[in-house]
Amino acid sequence: MIEVADLRIRFGEVEAVKGVSFTVAAGSSFGIVGESGSGKSTVLRALSGLNHDWTGQMRIAGVPLTRVRGRDFYRRVQMVFQDPYGSLHPRHTVDRALSEPLIVHGIPDGEARIRRALTEVALPQTARFRYPHQLSGGQRQRVAIARALMAEPDILLLDEPTSALDVSVQAEVLNLLADLQTRRNLTYVMVSHNLAVIAHLCPALGVMQGGEMVEQLTTEDLRAGRIAHAHTAELRALSTELEEA
Repeated sequence: MIEVADLRIRFGEVEAVKGVSFTVAAGSSFGIVGESGSGKSTVLRALSGLNHDWTGQMRIAGVPLTRVRGRDFYRRVQMVFQDPYGSLHPRHTVDRALSEPLIVHGIPDGEARIRRALTEVALPQTARFRYPHQLSGGQRQRVAIARALMAEPDILLLDEPTSALDVSVQAEVLNLLADLQTRRNLTYVMVSHNLAVIAHLCPALGVMQGGEMVEQLTTEDLRAGRIAHAHTAELRALSTELEEA
């Protein structure tokens, strides 16, 4: 479903992403993990169309991506951001947030789709006319996920989707994402600094350091300690929750 080959991104004289390549099968998940500044979110922004200044090759279902994307791309590929409070308009109700993708893409049956979306992300129908400040952090992120699903995409790009949430809520959101993936056959690319979070959702991952993807491995190999690169070992040592994830 997703192919990235020799992706390179520069900001002035700084090469932030250095020849990154990976693939993701349809209906599967791929995690990109690394410390702040490693280039992981920059990869995701290029894949999503938010960063136009890149070289290399990216394909969705075999179709090459260009720097400027059409409406069909943005219906097929949606992004969930790190901060649900920042990504939701503070003066727009949940109803309006969910209605806008339907209007943009000309999708009918808005009433039924909004009701279904709220049910799918385990929010009560009474949340529909609330504002972001009236919701908890976990509820806001559920709204952000519901909004991303309104256009019925094939792919969700997840940029640290649980890092702004309490630990007790993180697992709930990750389990929700896993359930939605199974139900809708979604393909995920997820970025996080937390190996345990990646391991919860993704069967395979790539480790970023200094703009390079220094290792790719399965979550099974990660848990078993079958690791080739020293930086992966460092990140694993910092993740005390990995064995329980």
